[in-house]
Amino acid sequence: MASTDVVRAGRATGNQGKVMAKKKSREPWLERYSALLLTAAVIVAWQIFVPLAGLSKFVLPTPLEIAGRMVTEWRLLLQNSYVTLFEVVSGFVVSVLIGVPLALSIFYSRPFERAIYPILVAFQTIPKVALAPLLVLYLGYGWAPKITLAFLISFFPIVISTVVGLQSLDKNLVSLVRSMGANEWQTFFKVRLPAALPSIFGGFKVAISLAVIGAVIGEYVAAERGLGYLQLQANSLFDTTLNFATVVTISIMGVLLYFVVDFVERKVAYKRDAAK
Repeated sequence: MASTDVVRAGRATGNQGKVMAKKKSREPWLERYSALLLTAAVIVAWQIFVPLAGLSKFVLPTPLEIAGRMVTEWRLLLQNSYVTLFEVVSGFVVSVLIGVPLALSIFYSRPFERAIYPILVAFQTIPKVALAPLLVLYLGYGWAPKITLAFLISFFPIVISTVVGLQSLDKNLVSLVRSMGANEWQTFFKVRLPAALPSIFGGFKVAISLAVIGAVIGEYVAAERGLGYLQLQANSLFDTTLNFATVVTISIMGVLLYFVVDFVERKVAYKRDAAK
């Protein structure tokens, strides 16, 4: 009887394992394609709603009309995308090169933290749109004002996320490493930085999205090329379809840049987890 019970228990456990394995095999598929399914549902609903509502192309074009315009105007969109992409990436890189060292200074110096934090918060509350005309006045109509605006709007999240990531480390772990003879440089590169990387890259993801907004805003104010400039031209010509095509291109650029940062994070921040 005891052996029979053991066999039944083993079979039950095996069946439960199969059920759990099937659930796990289904969950990644749903998680992987849920965003695409939701996007497709919204596009289909949009495509159906516009003709039923009797809306003209001037008011709201259908997704097929927008996609068709993107195909016919792909050269124009691509040429202006290169300009905006350069401004976005340049502003983001500058924000990283300045924001991370500034965050380290804030973390390691309490007087500097108390002095600079109120200034950063006050500067962050200023609408960057209000600064755009001044940047054009001081820096001209070239690359500088757009890159500067992209930097200013993406700078703050990098600083805050880096400081928060460095401060989130358990002090007992730091004390343990130091008791084993590690100096501050070793503690930083072996303990502090790896633990703070997820938070830092979280700030990078927010920053790269904001950098797209900053560059486009700069192009609204003063530009002769770029997606923001192209959208203004479409508005002046009352070309709603081209306007939507430009907005979709800007959105695609932001999503692709976000996933580039996410890819780098998976290669850098999660490597230590895989090594464990």
